[in-house]
Amino acid sequence: MTDEKELPRDNTSGVDPRLLEVLICPVTRQGLTYDRTANELVSAKARLAFPIRNGIPIMLAEEARDLDMPASEKGPSE
Repeated sequence: MTDEKELPRDNTSGVDPRLLEVLICPVTRQGLTYDRTANELVSAKARLAFPIRNGIPIMLAEEARDLDMPASEKGPSE
């Protein structure tokens, strides 16, 4: 079975894979995909990427990166 949600098997992100399975987008209330390269949880429908900091997903829309905005236009850095 092909599942778009690619969960880390070796837990290199520091986030419990079971937690990633139950988290949903706070904007759309739909599932998220894990972007291992960027260490973010992505909501395709909301076009937002939620950061994972120190192993903790930051599920605040204000902290999410807008996928439609180029990186150079991003607001203040963390």
